[in-house]
Amino acid sequence: MKKVVTVGEILLRLSTEMGRRLSQTDKLYMHYGGAETNVGISLAEFGHDVYVISKVPNNPLGIAVERYLRSYRVHTNYLLKGGERLGTYYLETGVGQRSAQVIYDRKNSSFANLEKEEVPIREILHNTDLLHITGITPALSKSLRELTLSTLKSAKEHNVLTSFDFNYRAKLWSQKEAGEVIKYLLPYVDICSCGELDAIHLLGIKSNVSLSKKDRLIYYYKKIEEMYPNIKCFYSTFRDVTSASTNTLQGNLYVNGELYQSKVYEIDHIVDRVGGGDAFSSGILHGLLENLEPKQIVSFATAASVLKHTVHGDGNPFSKEEIFAFANNGSSKISR
Repeated sequence: MKKVVTVGEILLRLSTEMGRRLSQTDKLYMHYGGAETNVGISLAEFGHDVYVISKVPNNPLGIAVERYLRSYRVHTNYLLKGGERLGTYYLETGVGQRSAQVIYDRKNSSFANLEKEEVPIREILHNTDLLHITGITPALSKSLRELTLSTLKSAKEHNVLTSFDFNYRAKLWSQKEAGEVIKYLLPYVDICSCGELDAIHLLGIKSNVSLSKKDRLIYYYKKIEEMYPNIKCFYSTFRDVTSASTNTLQGNLYVNGELYQSKVYEIDHIVDRVGGGDAFSSGILHGLLENLEPKQIVSFATAASVLKHTVHGDGNPFSKEEIFAFANNGSSKISR
């Protein structure tokens, strides 16, 4: 069991049922989640000791978030209470060739107004094995950019392994703004989740369309590695979208100059895509924490993501035993 700390906003998601638009619906489904929290929930399911750094209002919604985290055995010691509101987003569920749409309502949320002075980061990072944070957090406010940078710096001072997922959200900040901030963060990162478009549009690496998809990814990772030699491994997925309910997914893990790939899964029928990338991240991080072989890590992580697509909600409720069994068998037969 390893101690893991995540930093990020926990949101209320309100989503339509399939076939209904937000402008016409009279019923919404509630779920709690957030990129960093989703990763933490999975790692707790895998047996790790997970703590979240976040802030929620001291009202029934904040209480519900705390209960949600505890239901997955995630520690809430550093779930701060205060502020006026819980960040919210509305999800119009995609169907067929119509993609899902997101509307954020998270400005001036409790977490967005969090100041770094409120977080006893040195105390929290004591005996921590892994810190996980994403590009969503510094996108939310200037104070959270300062918190992100200071937390990563403190983690390195405490010899804590650091994980950063670009997780670029165009509705939160521009590519230029994101790129400038992320470049300040990457010198303190050990494990990085990013893909081809991140390399081109956020880091300014020249596109190379003459190569195959696999070789392009290797090319970009090598370029980033030259810029930030502190980063020890990279990971991402290849996703092809046939429709909102049918995708293919393949996982990638780049470590020690070599790209390892999972088999290609066809996911049909997708129940809920939200959190699929976070499930993949948690699988990669679990494998690295447990010193598994790279091929086994990317196989486990991709299987975790595929399974997440089959359940409602942001968090991935599958155990590591279930994921390994699925990765090894990949069968939809009844397990008796």
